Amino acid sequence: MHAYDLILTLTGGLAAALILGFVTQRLGLSPIVGYLLAGTLVGPHTPGFVADSALAEQLAEIGVILLMFGVGLQFHIEELLAVKRVAIPGAVAQSAVATLLGALVARAFGWDWSAGVIFGMALAVASTVVLIRVLADHNDLHTQAGHIAVGWLVVEDLFTVVALVLLPALFGTATTAMPLWMALGLTAVKVTGDV
Repeated sequence: MHAYDLILTLTGGLAAALILGFVTQRLGLSPIVGYLLAGTLVGPHTPGFVADSALAEQLAEIGVILLMFGVGLQFHIEELLAVKRVAIPGAVAQSAVATLLGALVARAFGWDWSAGVIFGMALAVASTVVLIRVLADHNDLHTQAGHIAVGWLVVEDLFTVVALVLLPALFGTATTAMPLWMALGLTAVKVTGDV
């Protein structure tokens, strides 16, 4: 039976995504809504067919990699440079405000500051893939507003890379944290690679 887990997970997931993506598109919504509903439908919390969750998680990671590759194909560094006066300050300010508000809300619920900052940073991140798909569906991807939106989210993605590298150095335990100089060096390498 184990040999069929991959086939069943792919078939069940793709069939549900196809059907629900088509239905949501016919309703005037983005197919991404249907894909999210399909994931819920074949998940462990609904009756009927349940996909192998460990295998689905690995396939989801591959899917995210492919989606980010698609973002890279759609995005050109010249577009970010053309809208840098709006995208960079806007993304930095929005990320800072969302992180601060998230940290304050978390602190009000009794969390410590490090957990609050991480919560706020999670709130500050938007999905570049979803936005690009929605803009492409509405033929707005290659407009001035589309370039600003994508540039804004790419700056947020770069901010997220910096945050993910620095968080263990700043908030990790002594046994798990790398030295701050090493985290900053790794951040510079990753950000340079993303650009």
